[in-house]
Amino acid sequence: MIYLLNQRYMIIMDIKFMCDLEPFSGVDCAMGAYKYVSELWRKKQSDVMRFLQRVRCWEYRQQPSIVRLTRPTRPDKARRLGYKAKQGYVIYRVRVRRGGRKRPVPKGIVYGKPTNQGVTQLKFQRSKRSVAEERAGRKLGGLRVLNSYWVNEDSTYKYFEIILVDVAHSAIRNDPRINWLCNPVHKHRELRGLTSAGKSNRGLRGRGHLHHKARPSRRATWKRNNTLSLRRYR
Repeated sequence: MIYLLNQRYMIIMDIKFMCDLEPFSGVDCAMGAYKYVSELWRKKQSDVMRFLQRVRCWEYRQQPSIVRLTRPTRPDKARRLGYKAKQGYVIYRVRVRRGGRKRPVPKGIVYGKPTNQGVTQLKFQRSKRSVAEERAGRKLGGLRVLNSYWVNEDSTYKYFEIILVDVAHSAIRNDPRINWLCNPVHKHRELRGLTSAGKSNRGLRGRGHLHHKARPSRRATWKRNNTLSLRRYR
């Protein structure tokens, strides 16, 4: 308890310090509470955040790879991504190992052409955040993945918090702002690239003539361009 109080005191002192430097930092002191929290997270190299993240990361390493939380670590970020502090919303933290993806072949033997002989230094096609969403979605099949955000990382792992929704809860089914997620077409949307992280990895963030080949998908565009379709006389 004393340790938590010291943490809060240090955060408050850091906020007061930013307010004292208002003309220089551009921080408005007439901000809401979440704006202060957001400003703290924007300055991750400050003494307070470096200390907090270091202590939290030690705590995360002692816990399982997928663990449920009572509340989001970044309430401002979670609310921007759709989280509400009401029944039916759940927060889970997921740990994902950093680094590239080694090709899973026995003894490094890849049968085929020399151009495909690579085993190491291969990069996975999706981000770590998307992988974290996938693992949470598989582990918690009765919940729907809404969104996710980064919370911490060290030399070995990255940690993400996943916002999940219980679509069987009456508080969710009766809320017109979120009950769209109850539709069966949104089952395991994290596995089909329909979340924010998934759309980014599919190349759907850009718009305009430079991104025509990304829609509706890269595979569909390739199929359209490489399929010869002729009318048949009957």
